[in-house]
Amino acid sequence: MCAKRLLVVDDEPRFAAFVRRVAVPLGYDVEVTTHGRDFQSAYERETPDMIVVDMVMPDIDGNELVLWLVEKGCEADILIITGYSPDYAINAKILGEFKGLKSVTTMSKPISVKELRKALASGGHMPDPDH
Repeated sequence: MCAKRLLVVDDEPRFAAFVRRVAVPLGYDVEVTTHGRDFQSAYERETPDMIVVDMVMPDIDGNELVLWLVEKGCEADILIITGYSPDYAINAKILGEFKGLKSVTTMSKPISVKELRKALASGGHMPDPDH
């Protein structure tokens, strides 16, 4: 069986490495990118099963990437993470779902190993704590 492919975009290398450390034992083949343009190139090379998107980055923000994923017809589970106001990620989730993305979950930094493991193991299908 092939590993599930996880594509991470986060401009904080330490956080991206944390996601990799949690995801690999769950059977993910992980590719980490630190810029939006690199993320787009990686997505075009090989479509991921799951995506972790940081909301605030220097070149492209999470909302722009969500809209780009919509344009690409993305079928991956998406986990949007922010270290800023949780509302920012929730707005991106609403936008993505309204535009047709199938599975969008949000989390706020800091994230525990247990929380991240649960989100990745479930393919992002976590109950929304706000509902």
